[in-house]
Amino acid sequence: MPRPASTLVAALLGLALWAPLPGWAFESGLKLLSTGTDSRGWEAVGRLELGHDSFCTGTLIAPDLVLTAAHCLYDPASGQMIDVAGIEFRAGWRNGRAVAYRHARRALAHPDYVYQGRAQFDRVAWDLALIELDQPVHLPQVRPFATDAAPEEGATVGVVSYAHDRAEAPALQSMCNVLKRSGEVVLMNCAADFGASGAPVFAMRGGVPKIVSVVSAKAELRGAPVSLGTMVEKVADLRAEMETAGPGTQEIRRTGGAKFVRP
Repeated sequence: MPRPASTLVAALLGLALWAPLPGWAFESGLKLLSTGTDSRGWEAVGRLELGHDSFCTGTLIAPDLVLTAAHCLYDPASGQMIDVAGIEFRAGWRNGRAVAYRHARRALAHPDYVYQGRAQFDRVAWDLALIELDQPVHLPQVRPFATDAAPEEGATVGVVSYAHDRAEAPALQSMCNVLKRSGEVVLMNCAADFGASGAPVFAMRGGVPKIVSVVSAKAELRGAPVSLGTMVEKVADLRAEMETAGPGTQEIRRTGGAKFVRP
């Protein structure tokens, strides 16, 4: 049985704070994808509008399915799942325009995720959600990404994300590393900030970028920014539950949770 995420975080950060970490670099290396040329191939990553001037990052893993973090679906003030009618996915959002705009038909957080507020952090392992769109995105330049097995410690990964200081275009960090992996959580020296929740973490598999984790939270390690991500193998659980619920279900609600700051 995987260790609870709260135990994992204490163990990982306790080790990282007290043990020498030779060779671990913490340079952000962010490249803003502000032009059509820069953003080509990343159009399936988009800004997920959540109402009340808030957003997360989401990624198409099928023409009608967006992968993101479960805590993005909750209103931190009320603790309730936000109205699905207020969710909009803007594929490839850049400089005030998106390649495609789609509203959500329904949203599903992982059945083992229980929301307990924005300041809580012990549910990272289950911080995964799927959003079904009201219409699929069928455009030649928008190619959904496949998911794959979790990265090993030391693996080089990349992240494409939006954030509060780059809300109008995504940024690519093509070279960051998995510092630790335990249970269902990975600790990475990848940059994350508010709005980056749900951002896809990519690894090159067979020369193709595949999603191997989803950004769940940001933290600091020795004064440098790090991030925690959840594994994406659990996407199969979400797909199965969505299929069981059937297409007539307008919204699937999960209440209840995942100490750090949510991006």
